[in-house]
Amino acid sequence: MKEREQLIQNYIQAYNNMDLEEMLATLTEDIVFENIQNGEISMKLEGKASFREQALLAISYFSERKQTITHISHLEETSETEIQYWAVLAMDFPNGLKKGQTIELLGKSVFEFKEGRICRLTDINY
Repeated sequence: MKEREQLIQNYIQAYNNMDLEEMLATLTEDIVFENIQNGEISMKLEGKASFREQALLAISYFSERKQTITHISHLEETSETEIQYWAVLAMDFPNGLKKGQTIELLGKSVFEFKEGRICRLTDINY
């Protein structure tokens, strides 16, 4: 479990630092990423190249961002983290959010592992 926890911490630290290469270093080549909002899959990516493209785009959305793990539990096949998310927008968005505005969200991330890396990541926003 310590290996999983360290891998998750490395991913979150790289995410918070907007360090794309370090984020990618924690993932398998066949990573599957899903984002779930209101019980619906709002995004699904397969493979490191797709993840890289989306992560690079997402980095441009924020001038600062931080995920904080508030709780972690390890199950047999997965690890689940409760997350507090905070970010400052770097641009205006079509939904009315403005550059410089802060957003705060609560959610959960579910991590699955293969060969010492993250092979599936599901982000669930509350």
